[in-house]
Amino acid sequence: MKRRVFFVQGGGEGAHDEWDNELVENLRQALGPRYEILYPNMPDEADPNCARWAAALRNEFAKLSDGAILVGHSIGATILINALADEAPTFRPGGIFLISAPFVGDGGWQSEDIGDMSNIGERLARDIPIHLYHGDQDDTAPLSHLDLFAKAIPNAVVRRLSDRDHQLNNDLSEVAADILASAHD
Repeated sequence: MKRRVFFVQGGGEGAHDEWDNELVENLRQALGPRYEILYPNMPDEADPNCARWAAALRNEFAKLSDGAILVGHSIGATILINALADEAPTFRPGGIFLISAPFVGDGGWQSEDIGDMSNIGERLARDIPIHLYHGDQDDTAPLSHLDLFAKAIPNAVVRRLSDRDHQLNNDLSEVAADILASAHD
């Protein structure tokens, strides 16, 4: 049976089909045939809304079972971790992998529909591995957002990636390596 990876796209016009699809394809190739990647379209991608996206995520979570891997990119990662903190899923994720996630709160972005995330780690299950990835050349969500997430989720594995942009140069090899390693834990 294939291990499932659920990938949450970032926001912006064309994000699903013109940007993050390249991340998904890179991850698919790196993980190999023993993994199935689910990559749904989020509602109104050009104008991401936390409540709408969280509702869509909960509907998609109904298709997942224990051990499924959750991966989010950009604002999709922020909404994913926020949704998990607000309401634990009915399945036990095998890991949470956040890529280039903007932090909402003091020192990060401000948002009308996402509250301050400085205590988000306290609202997450402590026994589910969380990995954070951020490129030092990210001009969408600065590297300082990674530090804010690391402080808010002190048990997370933090990966600062040199010479990588917001899309990690479409190279998710570190993410794939960590997912593969988690399968052997």
